[in-house]
Amino acid sequence: MLTLYGAGLIGLSVGLVYLLQYLIVHFNISSGEFVPGAYSAVFIISFLCNASILVPVALHISIMMTAASQWDPILVAFIASAAGTLGEISSYYAGYLGKRIAITKDIPGYNRFVDWVKRYGVLAIFLFSLQPILPFDIAGLTAGVSRLPLWKFLLPCWAGKFPKYIVFCYFGVGLLHFLPLWFQPLG
Repeated sequence: MLTLYGAGLIGLSVGLVYLLQYLIVHFNISSGEFVPGAYSAVFIISFLCNASILVPVALHISIMMTAASQWDPILVAFIASAAGTLGEISSYYAGYLGKRIAITKDIPGYNRFVDWVKRYGVLAIFLFSLQPILPFDIAGLTAGVSRLPLWKFLLPCWAGKFPKYIVFCYFGVGLLHFLPLWFQPLG
């Protein structure tokens, strides 16, 4: 399942890069004209995808990798991580305001997450945010339920997302260099 997810993510990213290249060539537009819109799109889509609770939407990763293939990958990762961190406030407050109503104890590993957040606090949030596989919303919910102060949630959340997003951005850029010549972007 994880392989299929990764292949879909790569396919979507490559398709978006080709669409962007096609628009640039077809309408004879310089890529510099897209910059404000591209960074805004990265921010908005990253925010919305991270604000959705328990819905693993990877569209923002594809948008991020597409933008990084044309513009500064570090800036793209910074904008996406800031927006994603702000989007995670929704899961934090769902746990904080909803207490244990927002999440049932029947979710596998939930008690383990609560124990880790209570025991390790900021470090647990950082590690959950850094890893790319588990849905981070559970960590946000448990941080809220555990009454971890918001700033102690947001700072390690961003600190984990930023390097993870840098890796995704450079992976997307590097992937294009390994594609066969006939599969390279236009122009």
